[in-house]
Amino acid sequence: MLKKFFMNALSSFIGAWIALVLFGVVAVLVCIGLFAKLGVSASQGESVAKGSILTIELEGVIAEREIPTDFDYMSLLQGDVKRPQTLTSLVTAIGEGKENKNISALYLKCKGVSASLATLNTLRAAVADFRASGKKVIAYADNYSMGDYYVASAGDKVYINPAGAVELKGIGGTSIFMKGLFDKLGVKFQVVKVGTYKSAVEPYILTEMSAPARAQLDTLYGSLWAQVREELAKSRKKLSSASIDSLVSRDFVFLQPASFDVKAGLVDVAYYERSMDSIIAAVTGKNKDKLNFVSPSAMLGQTDWGQAYGSKKQVAVLYACGEIVDGGGPSTINYEKLVPQIVKLAEDDNVKGMVLRVNSPGGAVFGSEQIGEALDYFMSKGKPLAVSMGDYAASGGYWISCCADRIFANPMTITGSIGIFGLIPEAQGLAEKIGVNPQLVATNPGAAFPSVFYPMTDRQYAAMQSYVEKGYDKFVARVARGRKMPESKVRVIGEGRVWGAAKALEIGLVDELGDLQDAVKWTAGKADMAQSYDVALYPTIESTVWDMMPELTGMKMQDALQRALSGDYTELAVRFARNVLQQKPVQARMPYMSLGFVSR
Repeated sequence: MLKKFFMNALSSFIGAWIALVLFGVVAVLVCIGLFAKLGVSASQGESVAKGSILTIELEGVIAEREIPTDFDYMSLLQGDVKRPQTLTSLVTAIGEGKENKNISALYLKCKGVSASLATLNTLRAAVADFRASGKKVIAYADNYSMGDYYVASAGDKVYINPAGAVELKGIGGTSIFMKGLFDKLGVKFQVVKVGTYKSAVEPYILTEMSAPARAQLDTLYGSLWAQVREELAKSRKKLSSASIDSLVSRDFVFLQPASFDVKAGLVDVAYYERSMDSIIAAVTGKNKDKLNFVSPSAMLGQTDWGQAYGSKKQVAVLYACGEIVDGGGPSTINYEKLVPQIVKLAEDDNVKGMVLRVNSPGGAVFGSEQIGEALDYFMSKGKPLAVSMGDYAASGGYWISCCADRIFANPMTITGSIGIFGLIPEAQGLAEKIGVNPQLVATNPGAAFPSVFYPMTDRQYAAMQSYVEKGYDKFVARVARGRKMPESKVRVIGEGRVWGAAKALEIGLVDELGDLQDAVKWTAGKADMAQSYDVALYPTIESTVWDMMPELTGMKMQDALQRALSGDYTELAVRFARNVLQQKPVQARMPYMSLGFVSR
């Protein structure tokens, strides 16, 4: 009987695995069939004919660079599958559009972009460069968010829906202080840190913002807003920096009608979107019915920039984006993956120089140190290293940047924050409230140190403070070596203080205000390749089958399947294929979880 039970169980197990394998094969075949019928990508169906208009939709989050994506099946079935927009692809597409003789204009459809100021500034600069070539830039929005308007204002003409508004409000942010909540829960946070301005711990230990934290944010936000005002005033001839402040602070312009925005000079004309084809036709000299709008994907299909992996005259662009962690996924900086990549590039004779693209608020001290040492090894090979800073290159992000041969920062980059802290929770009060009584048995006092159930002793606290101070000393020494300045000066501009790029340039934390392309050109020149070089982006993207899925331009998946099958199969087959796509991929995995002590 027992033998029969095991045989039945084994056969069921094998049967299940066969079913899973067949299921996976069917899913892949259905996907391949769809790609074959519908086209591998939407962009391949676009023709970049003479007089085409490059159209960019400013909508949603703009990431730094593509990362592999796992799509949700419900979104897939609803036809809500879109490739994420990235700064790299948008800037490359605009640059290609500027050079492409078949592109006559750039059309910005503003629908609510979400990005930090440095990303928006880079995008705005690309738009301004396109316009400087003599080609027209036209922008339209039902309502302009501040990010939308900042980019759109670089265009020739800015249009708005007559019922819309320009949501220009200034720069600000709210910090939530949670000490009162944790007091009620019986949780305390023990802090060890170096840096008067290292304020990331404050929401856990204070009920309101400290004076130094408020002072540095006042200065930072003020400098960023001044730059935004100045750029808007240069682009919109009726405006001045003072008048923009007046519109924002006195008139609350975001509550004003579109007619007010036109009169003030924020926008040119109020039109409904249905009229935009006629306007674009007039600008480009085309018949309205023959306008050809093309996407950034179509432009990317016209260039191989960033893909020169076989070139012997490579400038490698290595992306380091996200929080620095010990382990982690594609949206973080995992030193265990990044360090081997740096070493590989250092030892690749085809790579003549490298630009490290940093967009990071910092993270684990240990990971930052490992990446820094690997970059030192790269430079020891005699290859030039430049850093291009994105939205942030602060704390650990600055640690990995500071020893480069040259540091480029976007005018809106936030950097510095040279400091270290430790935040150690202690929940003894919470344990008592919920009836938990931990009992420790240990050979040594530090066996369970630090522990969530016990507060640190004075001796333990002193040991932790000493540990953090040694880390800070190491940080200061690295900055001093990389920036060729005395440690005493680093300590003055350190203390955990964050700096805007203009001030960072003034005090020596960066070398030049510029973007990724500026850093690439400098690196090529430094490697004696100014006249001829190629660019390759790293880490290379490991695509999944879902990254091949095209944008279905609003088509529902069932409709797509029916078109793909073209009447060759029954409705039952269509429903079966749909159900296959609805299932989870055949995988046994769980999301990576990072648990650890993080200093930033």
